Amino acid sequence: MKTEIISAEVVVQIEASSIVVGSDILTKVYFVRHAQPLHSFADDRTRPLTEEGYFDAKVVLDILMDKNIDTFYSSPYKRSVDTITGAADFLGKNIITDERLRERESGPGGNNIAILQLRWSDHDYHEDDGESIAMVQKRNIEALNSILKENRNRNVVIGTHGTALSTILNYYDNNFEFADFMRIIDWMPYVLELDFDGTELVSIQEHIHLEKIYSI
Repeated sequence: MKTEIISAEVVVQIEASSIVVGSDILTKVYFVRHAQPLHSFADDRTRPLTEEGYFDAKVVLDILMDKNIDTFYSSPYKRSVDTITGAADFLGKNIITDERLRERESGPGGNNIAILQLRWSDHDYHEDDGESIAMVQKRNIEALNSILKENRNRNVVIGTHGTALSTILNYYDNNFEFADFMRIIDWMPYVLELDFDGTELVSIQEHIHLEKIYSI
């Protein structure tokens, strides 16, 4: 079965937690940060994976193939979709894209190390034509809450990005900041499971990451 892409408008080594709040059945969300992209490709939205990235995406299938996944969601960016396509194909699922899950919009000079530090120290700061951490967080959390409400007690995959995922982690733990972001910046792909009771986060588990060089 060939995966259909559907448009929808609408950090740390953490050990698996056995905490369950109010229910024995949880909504499991597997966030998949994309594999290695072709950094020299200018357009952020259509930037493909490298040949190595496509190969590395196979580990995502290895992790997800026995997780009884019900639904796949993704940022509409090509590198995120392509990282989870192999798993979606194997499981006979379509991928629903949501614009709110896209990566941070970057303005000129928005990804140098000094600006990265400034952005994480002041979540409302953004360069010209770029987005702040707060802006990225707001739309990603809106998307996640919609997904949680539509998929209660189901298993879901979300194809995501480094900054987008980091803003989500910061939302649930405001101690997640610049150092934690830099810890995972070279992890491509990276699979992280967040378990929810309704919209309440109850546990986090890291499954796998491959360390690659991220080009700033």
